Amino acid sequence: MENLRIPGPTPLPDEVRQAMSRQMINHRGEEFGRILEGVTVKLKQLFQTKGDILLLTSSGTGGLEAAIVNTLSPGDKVLAVSNGVFGDRFAAIAEQFGAEVTPLRFEWGKPAEPDAVRRALHADPKIKAVLVTHNETSTGVTNDLAALSSVVKEFGKLLLVDAISSLGSIDLPVDKWRCDVTVTGSQKAWMAPPGLAMVSVSEEGWRAQAQAKMPRVYWDFTRARSSLEKKQTPWTPAVSVVFALSVALDMMLKEGLPNILARHARLARAARDGVKSLGLSLFAQESHASNVVTAIAAPDGLDTKKLLKLMREEQHVVLAGGQSRLDGKIFRIGHMGWVTGEDIKTVMSALKVTLPQAGFKVGGS
Repeated sequence: MENLRIPGPTPLPDEVRQAMSRQMINHRGEEFGRILEGVTVKLKQLFQTKGDILLLTSSGTGGLEAAIVNTLSPGDKVLAVSNGVFGDRFAAIAEQFGAEVTPLRFEWGKPAEPDAVRRALHADPKIKAVLVTHNETSTGVTNDLAALSSVVKEFGKLLLVDAISSLGSIDLPVDKWRCDVTVTGSQKAWMAPPGLAMVSVSEEGWRAQAQAKMPRVYWDFTRARSSLEKKQTPWTPAVSVVFALSVALDMMLKEGLPNILARHARLARAARDGVKSLGLSLFAQESHASNVVTAIAAPDGLDTKKLLKLMREEQHVVLAGGQSRLDGKIFRIGHMGWVTGEDIKTVMSALKVTLPQAGFKVGGS
């Protein structure tokens, strides 16, 4: 069996895979209603929120589009904080729907700087919302969302958060950090298959939604909340994924959020220490290195495409390459969701064998 170590989709526990094999049920019936209600209650605990949680049948990107169209109107000014591929994507969605986007870009591999956000908001009081990617998987950087949120709320702005790869594995107390719309995806830390975006909406987010004029039908939060009050979804949901997510959430709550966060921190340290022991360097600034994906800078002579091919075909370990301008310049190890210390050891052992075959002398030997 392959050791899937990419930043999503992540491996599925046996119990989750078995849940998906259930026969279909009526998605408008009482049984599904009970499951949906239970999933929502469990998610609130892990989001650390008392606010509304909505399930959307989509990838995480669908959830980001929903965050934009439910809170903004064409012409609204938006500050888009970006330090990687997914920050740029969030900005592009807003721009596509007619928002006036001011990009605030940071060097890839470095974190977003709260003071720079403060200066940008001070320079343009008409900015309505700030877009932030909590964990940038393309570069292996986790932004300091607590500090960024503090600045955003200092100016009374909406905070829309891409937490697709962070929630459930990196601490993100949604209510405490005053996140207005927070989006995550089932295929990441949640140990479930792709197909669901889970979104929290604050009271301030709902007030913005009531005034927003961007077009929406499938993504309409009002429809989703009204349906949820009847223990339904407005459109046909990904029933099997909901089955899977319900079981995965039970597993997560049994482990306990503090233990989950500590496990991810511990395994991230093992991954970072492991690659450095091989003579490699991290791409991300280590003070903000992600606990769910480690990005490694490709040294001179290392053919990353050959490395990934050898790892996959000979070692049965699947790693991720770089995206966009980082293609061929980094490779990435995912360690989120259902992952153990043995998984990380397996990756390091395989790298030790494979790196010399791809052009890099391990440890400088």
